[in-house]
Amino acid sequence: MRCEQVEQKIEIRPLLGLKEARQCARFMAASEPWVTLQRSYQDSLDIFADSSKEISVAVVQRQLVGFIVIVMQGAFVGTIHSVGVFKGWQACGIGRRLIHFAEKRIFSETPNAFICVSSFNPRAQDLYERLGYKVIGELPDLVLPGHTEILMRKSIGPLIDDNSQ
Repeated sequence: MRCEQVEQKIEIRPLLGLKEARQCARFMAASEPWVTLQRSYQDSLDIFADSSKEISVAVVQRQLVGFIVIVMQGAFVGTIHSVGVFKGWQACGIGRRLIHFAEKRIFSETPNAFICVSSFNPRAQDLYERLGYKVIGELPDLVLPGHTEILMRKSIGPLIDDNSQ
């Protein structure tokens, strides 16, 4: 199936069960940036089993083609924790659709969406910038020595509306 045909056929829905969690974890543990970040299969599977995260998958004709993990609690409510598009499906707009899906969810509760991207992942940085994310900080050596995690934010307004007084 060509990329032009994929966009109309993408379904985004919640992750369903251990079989899909394992498929996502296998992809994550074998793919960049997670290989460089030294994320093992078990570390990855733990993410997909974490009930505090909201996990959705992209499906095309009943085939799993990607995932997005969102965190809606903690210090940075509205964080896109991870987004991945399986090999053979990249550059077809699936990552963009997953991020738009996450933003709709996040912006229903808070005006800010956050994402961290590794300094060694310029393709992801470029995508996030094209989607309206701005760099708001850098976290050197957060995950790996010698690498920086870049904190980005997309906002539709401040947390507190001064006009509400």
